[in-house]
Amino acid sequence: MRILLISPEVVPFAKTGGLADVAGALPKALKAIGHDVRVFMPRYKKVNCRMKKINSLKVKLGGFTENVNICEGRIPDTDIPVYFVDHQKYFGSREELYQVKGIDYPDNLERFSLFCQAAPLFLKAINWKPDIVHCNDWQSALVIAHLKVTYKNDPFFNRTGTVYSIHNMGYLGMFDKEDIYLTGFDWQIFKQDYLEFWDNLALTKGGIAFADVINTVSETYAREIQTPENGYGLDGMLRSRSRDIYGIINGIDYDIWNPATDKNIPRRYSTATLSLKVENKIQLQHKNSLPQKVETPVIGMISRLADQKGFDILAGVIEPLLHEHCQFVVLGTGEPKYHRLFQELKQKYPNHIGINLSFDAIFAELIYSGADMFLMPSRYEPCGLGQMISFKYGTIPIVRKTGGLADTVHNYDSKTGEGEGFVFEEYSSKALLGAINHAIETFHKKSIWKSLQEKVMQLDYSWDASAKKYVSLYMKALEKVGIKPL
Repeated sequence: MRILLISPEVVPFAKTGGLADVAGALPKALKAIGHDVRVFMPRYKKVNCRMKKINSLKVKLGGFTENVNICEGRIPDTDIPVYFVDHQKYFGSREELYQVKGIDYPDNLERFSLFCQAAPLFLKAINWKPDIVHCNDWQSALVIAHLKVTYKNDPFFNRTGTVYSIHNMGYLGMFDKEDIYLTGFDWQIFKQDYLEFWDNLALTKGGIAFADVINTVSETYAREIQTPENGYGLDGMLRSRSRDIYGIINGIDYDIWNPATDKNIPRRYSTATLSLKVENKIQLQHKNSLPQKVETPVIGMISRLADQKGFDILAGVIEPLLHEHCQFVVLGTGEPKYHRLFQELKQKYPNHIGINLSFDAIFAELIYSGADMFLMPSRYEPCGLGQMISFKYGTIPIVRKTGGLADTVHNYDSKTGEGEGFVFEEYSSKALLGAINHAIETFHKKSIWKSLQEKVMQLDYSWDASAKKYVSLYMKALEKVGIKPL
């Protein structure tokens, strides 16, 4: 099967969130099971990759035309082609991907419309007909709209199925309706069933309206986005397409996330040498200027500091939590109010909290390997990778029952041995504190805790299983365009 995966971010070239991890790992897993997979993404300033120019295109944006180069590189250590859309003004001159200091680039519609319109032009230019075009989030949704409208009668694409993946329903790609011509369309597509949303443009609707198959990154989230609470105004549209919506949990790249082979942690370990994990804990405590006490439970958190991630309910119990003879280590950046909160707490409880208001990939690995527990109290969480990574490192997750967290973590019962972590359901500070206290109580029962660690370290969330589910999804898309896959 010939598959083009289109994404605005791909590991290791550019990343703001979990989408980049998916777009970097899924192609490798698909290639491993025999498919011809290629990747299409912007060439941002931060992209560091050996590449060569292979094509030039002219892309119309409203009343003007932009010259675009396409460069070809490879995903590292593979022969998987990555096609980079090279445009200095829109991508090559920007320090960040979508925004600076929380403010979106004002020309994002132009930028990603150019990106989307370049894709089918490029495919025709190199005469490579994909069986599947797999688009991700609002930045690439217009590709699907153009394939189904602009190229509707073009025989080049008449056997191409389309898949649209929603990684976070909270980002709709909203723009002023007066800029409709920048999309490559006219007012014919400004309708409630297409791109119109409360008298604005919502690019995500292009993917939802026109894709042969829609998927999200967990089965629970696939149901949640069809509700008013999590559908962001598009729940009715999604319910009308419920037969075409699927959920597939993201996988973990165990070539990267594996404590037995991880070169970035102080001490490697496995289930057979689990006692060595404590050496990482000591280093984590040391680097956060915390007392190096093995018997003190350490709760780690790696997250964007925002209400959606549960920091509002955490703020309500953080001080009582720090009285529970535990230590708390946080890594991340986000809303200024939470920066201030943690800075004040560090002054007040220097022996109980470590704050790292930045993002450091190497330090994140130390948290996964050194913490005893990993906290994810999210209001909503489409999939979540942190809980699956923490499993592999024998770090027990504490999560709210939502989205992918609900699909992967079930509440631990020491009597039956069932469950993989500590789960609360009500979105409240009280429920969160209850789950944390349950985890701390279990931590002090050493034999039970070790058994739980060994259990979660053996769970398999590799991309192998997820890739096979995506192939099944691609086959459903092909069936929708009248192709019977072999």
